[in-house]
Amino acid sequence: MTTQQPIARRSVIAGAGMGVLGAGLMSTLARAQTGAAPAAATSGAAPATAQADAEIWSQEYTAKKGDVPLNMWRKRLGAPKAGEAPRPVLFLVHGSSNSARSSYDLDVPGRGDYSLMNVFARYGFDVWTMDHDGYGRSGSSGNNSDIASSVEDLKAGTEVVVRETGQQKFHMCGSSSGAIRAGAFAMARPERVDRLVLVAFTYKGTGAPTLRQRAERLEYYRTHNRRLRDREMIRSIFTRDGHASGYDPAVADAVADAELKFGDQIPTGTYLDMTANLPLVHPEQVKSPVLLIRGEHDGIATVTDLQEFYAKLPNGDRQFVILPGVAHSVGWAKNRHLYWHTLHAFLTMPPGVTT
Repeated sequence: MTTQQPIARRSVIAGAGMGVLGAGLMSTLARAQTGAAPAAATSGAAPATAQADAEIWSQEYTAKKGDVPLNMWRKRLGAPKAGEAPRPVLFLVHGSSNSARSSYDLDVPGRGDYSLMNVFARYGFDVWTMDHDGYGRSGSSGNNSDIASSVEDLKAGTEVVVRETGQQKFHMCGSSSGAIRAGAFAMARPERVDRLVLVAFTYKGTGAPTLRQRAERLEYYRTHNRRLRDREMIRSIFTRDGHASGYDPAVADAVADAELKFGDQIPTGTYLDMTANLPLVHPEQVKSPVLLIRGEHDGIATVTDLQEFYAKLPNGDRQFVILPGVAHSVGWAKNRHLYWHTLHAFLTMPPGVTT
């Protein structure tokens, strides 16, 4: 006896034109670029259009990893109210060189919306992020804040999310080494991760120009827990892949202004891990649905590297998207609205009718 096969929910979406996204993408770009709400966020969330007049509410929290305080930041439409329907939670994980709010809640006056937190709060999500050990507003244990340490940070931070929202499972999205952090957490705490988004991710790092350059300072990373992060280094994030035209220079300055108030030293752990200890996320051990997002010009990982990771994922609910005109820093790009659309579409994927 034969049975009809269901339409696969996995796809590889690649190519500079993103043509396989179809007309649905183009019909929503204008809304996405301004952060306007779609029809609804996801099951369990009120339609974002019905909340359009609500103000974005924000709140700080503190998680504790041993004696180290970890600063957390939350945004959503309107303050939480007793008895309201739960909203889908999106937890954002920052990368190696910048803390959480400059990564996901950046204010660039007169240049449009660069706050992923604002965009997804308007979409109806309860959005959280956190500064890792030794970054931004968090305390420091004095360690190098490597991936293993970051997983412990996330264990502590996600328990605060569970306590405050009542949600036992939520979406996670990390960028660059934040994607490695999120992936490693998904291996360690699969019961906490609903849908997992890995942006500017690196698997083995084979053939990656950026990692080849970093490896020249490997001995420094082995012997020092902190490294210099000045204004020029921050600007280089936007130019190192050779496609600076994909970014507004004012964004680099806004990031530098936001970050340098915390000093010019940041941990070396993720740089060490990415140059000497890959792979740190083993796809066979990631059980959740996964979306891989890569900028067309990103030098942190090759397409081949990511395709190998993608092919080994056990969950058939998976996608691989390449965004045109984007280098490493997807969320700060002029084409960031393509990122918002892709992320939102994945997080609101309707359930299949067969299993």
